[in-house]
Amino acid sequence: MLQKTYHWILKESQKPYANWVLGIVSFLESSISPFPPDPLMIPMILSAPQKAWRLAFLTTVTSVLGGALGYAIGYFLFETIGDWIVTTYGLEQAFIKLKDLFNRWGFWIILLKGLTPIPFKIVTITSGVTGLDFMTFMAASVLSRGLRFYIEAILLWKYGNKVRKHLEGNLMLFTVLGVSALILGFAVLKFIT
Repeated sequence: MLQKTYHWILKESQKPYANWVLGIVSFLESSISPFPPDPLMIPMILSAPQKAWRLAFLTTVTSVLGGALGYAIGYFLFETIGDWIVTTYGLEQAFIKLKDLFNRWGFWIILLKGLTPIPFKIVTITSGVTGLDFMTFMAASVLSRGLRFYIEAILLWKYGNKVRKHLEGNLMLFTVLGVSALILGFAVLKFIT
């Protein structure tokens, strides 16, 4: 089943609408969705390494634009939509702690958390709630998301064939690691911050 899904994703990543799907997933991940764009971007680059830079750019731009939506949710709509998102993911305590830290370390928090599997939406919403300077927020978002997606693109462009062979040979392991990283990101945010 896993092999079938993997090959289906590789096949679908060649379709004309694949970029749209990647952009939408990337946009939503920064504001309301728990699903990161990496599981889509990685197979897309593996199946077409010459598109690595364009896909990293697309993912970065849409992630930052989605982050601006997350900021707006926090700034204008926290009492309704923002609070619901934080509660839905069980991140109330993490949100309170993170909110206090934002007043002093907002830029650096965005930079660090934007590079990790910790859900970026909590950072974007918190930035809006705390009224972090919007230009500071945007600069940190562009830097952190750009670094994350371009580093992935560089590694896949340079080592793509080796990665693909290794990935296909250990698909279950990589799937478990990917899901674990996502769960770990939520756990770290919930229990440590």
